Amino acid sequence: MTDFDLLTSADIPLMQELAQRVTATRPDLISDGASYGELAWVWGQGRAAHGATWPRRLWFSGDALVAWGWAFLPRQVRRNDGSVTDVTGASLTYQVHPDRPELVAEVIEWYDGVAAGLERTVVPTAAEEFALTRWAAHGYETDVESLGDTGGWTQLNERDLTDVEQPVLPAGFRFRTAEEAGPEAAVRAHVDAWAPSAYTAEGYEDVRQTAAYRGDLHVLVEAPDGTMASSTIMWFDKANKTVEFEPVGTHPHYRRLGLARALLLQGMHLARAAGAAHATVVCLGAPGHPAARGLYYGLGFRELSRGAPLIKTKTAG
Repeated sequence: MTDFDLLTSADIPLMQELAQRVTATRPDLISDGASYGELAWVWGQGRAAHGATWPRRLWFSGDALVAWGWAFLPRQVRRNDGSVTDVTGASLTYQVHPDRPELVAEVIEWYDGVAAGLERTVVPTAAEEFALTRWAAHGYETDVESLGDTGGWTQLNERDLTDVEQPVLPAGFRFRTAEEAGPEAAVRAHVDAWAPSAYTAEGYEDVRQTAAYRGDLHVLVEAPDGTMASSTIMWFDKANKTVEFEPVGTHPHYRRLGLARALLLQGMHLARAAGAAHATVVCLGAPGHPAARGLYYGLGFRELSRGAPLIKTKTAG
């Protein structure tokens, strides 16, 4: 095992800055999980429980970060309903600046080193043609299961923030921000929407501590009985004037009421007021998962890029 330096909070702004530079010219090359917002979200909500299983490597050109790899090694995931899942394989999030494609091979070799002996997965974007040939040369194959009709592959969707319609909530519901509602309500909203969930108050505190988080761009819908029925966090990349919705969720008892649609419209208005001109959101792309995609398409989002999930078995070396 080589280069087993663990990811730290100081690494996240560097990685986000690379995401901003790639987004400015080739947003279709932002790898799965490597966007400005997802870096903060994944780091914050999982650091306390899983940070000890997160090796990383950074590549610099002078003072500028030009590539990085973040590996997720075997771990136990404990959820609030008491269930435990053993993750036995490894996965990778990475980003390479388009001007330095030769570093893809170094990222792969590093990943194969830290995850030796494990089943390995990675999700480049379909637009990374050069990278896809390098992954194939190192024994990575298309993950057929992930690409199936009910598979877990994702797509990135985008729209501009001109002509955003006004949100409409059912009678008795109202918008809140996390600043107004407080941490307990913000955590409860997420846990209810994604039950069973591994999210905790400690995870939310780590999310709040990331430089990218803004409580005024963390929006919730409160039901008449006080339940936080729907919520989303928006991550505002000022350099590119774009905002990313991650995550978006609604309590199962309050679905099919139009809450998520109203929430996203409210979020777009808040984002535009903050200076954003563009918005993105990720969803499952397989035909068997139409709900979120239908919601986003109905709001004017359209696909920008999609993941190309790859896998390397233990026996492949």
